[in-house]
Amino acid sequence: MRYVMMICGPESNWEGPEADVVMETINSWWEKWSAAGVIVDGGAELQPVATAKTVSRGADGKAVVTDGPYIEIKDVVGGFMLLEADSIDDAIACAATWPGIEALGDQVEVRPTIER
Repeated sequence: MRYVMMICGPESNWEGPEADVVMETINSWWEKWSAAGVIVDGGAELQPVATAKTVSRGADGKAVVTDGPYIEIKDVVGGFMLLEADSIDDAIACAATWPGIEALGDQVEVRPTIER
């Protein structure tokens, strides 16, 4: 089964020299889980929320584009990856080793995908 692993936290976690040091550990983590076949179809590190655009339905039913995220919140999704695991417990075993949890205070959300 496939799961999405989302890295969440304040954007300030991922800026500056401390975050740069952690990236080396994250790269090693990525190589380990990719080689094990758990990370599939890659993932992505996201640009800051200031670069986001939100598309919603306007009063006239047409699309309206606004700058920024849908809502202003402290913790945002900073990146994601697609995992392949036999169970959510196996996916969580991978997510629990994410280096940013200990080093940066990140939170990791793991959610099963819908397979149609």
